[in-house]
Amino acid sequence: MAKKSPKKMTEEGLWTLVKKKIAEQGIRLEEVLEILSTTDEADVKVICAVDDLSSSLIELGDSTRDQVLMVRVDATTTEQLDAWSESGAVKSRSEAAALFIKEGLKLRSKELGELQESIDAVKSAKAKLHKRAKKVFGGSFPDKKKE
Repeated sequence: MAKKSPKKMTEEGLWTLVKKKIAEQGIRLEEVLEILSTTDEADVKVICAVDDLSSSLIELGDSTRDQVLMVRVDATTTEQLDAWSESGAVKSRSEAAALFIKEGLKLRSKELGELQESIDAVKSAKAKLHKRAKKVFGGSFPDKKKE
C-alpha cells in the first residue's frame, strides 16, 4: 500500500480549520465580529498554543527548579493540579504548578515586555531612595537584601 503524502495547507484551508476550532470552543464568530465593530483592535488578543505540552515538559525537566514560591490557590485549582499529577503527566502538584506558571508567563510575555521599562525605572528609583536613606540614617540603617 502506497503512503499518502501530506497535503499542503492552503490559506483558505487554514482559515476553515481555524473557524472550525473556534466553533468547537463555543465561540460564535458573528458575535465576536459584532463586538469588535464597537471597540479598538487593541482590546483583542489572539493566543496560539501548541496542541500538547511535551516540549514544555522537556524544557521544565531540563531546567533547575531551585526557587521556592509560596502561592495560595482556590480548591478548584488545587484539584486540577492534583489531577495533572495523578495522570502521571507530571511528578507532583508542584511540578504541575511550575509548568502552568511557565506556560502562562509565555502567553503574557509581550505584556510584561511592554511593562519592563517602567519596572526598571521603579527599581532604579528604589535603589536611589535606599542610598539616600542610608546616607541620612548612617550606620544604623539596615542593609536591605536584593529583591
